[in-house]
Amino acid sequence: MVNKKAEGTYEETLNKSEAFFVKYGKTAIIAIVAVLVVVAAFFLYRTYVSEPREAEASTELAKAQKLFQMQQFDQALKGFQKVQSDYSSTDAGNLANLYVGLCYAHQEKPNWTKALEYVQKFSTSNDQIISPASQMALGDIYANNNQNDKAVESFKKAADMANAKGFEGINLSIAPLALRKAGIILESQGKKADALKIYQEIKSKYVNSPMSQDIDKYIERASN
Repeated sequence: MVNKKAEGTYEETLNKSEAFFVKYGKTAIIAIVAVLVVVAAFFLYRTYVSEPREAEASTELAKAQKLFQMQQFDQALKGFQKVQSDYSSTDAGNLANLYVGLCYAHQEKPNWTKALEYVQKFSTSNDQIISPASQMALGDIYANNNQNDKAVESFKKAADMANAKGFEGINLSIAPLALRKAGIILESQGKKADALKIYQEIKSKYVNSPMSQDIDKYIERASN
């Protein structure tokens, strides 16, 4: 009885499916074909348009990065601007925004307004290094624009972003450095208690970081 019931149910399901296909078969086929066309277009775009452009953009970005590392910031700026303009839809084009901002910040006469504009254009992701570092750079730029509250906020956010991807929730390079920057600004604002709290956090949480080795002098200064 059980088998017959199960068999009947299976046959009924087949019959219903067949009836559906007879009634809506043409529409279903059109929908399936449409989905396949979209999927195929995506893979074609990625294979023949997106990935080659990403490779081209990365090559051009690397040329400008060499100039940046040689501290030839004016020449590097031109290279990054070209990548930003010609490959805006690529990851390299996005990273070029950050570099353009940093070039403006490193010029002989820094243009902090332009630096802020382009660093803000950089879209962060969930990586452990570049995005937290960009947030810390944003804090430095805010500080040089006398926007100290925003600077402190950016430094704290940089530490949080770095820790989010750090081993056991701790990043020993960017996070303590960003926090120390925040503490120094808070001290300059007369907010010694807030600065002290940050310095103590660096000492207790980032014991293996180079930043913790001389943090006692900051703690002593903020305690007085």
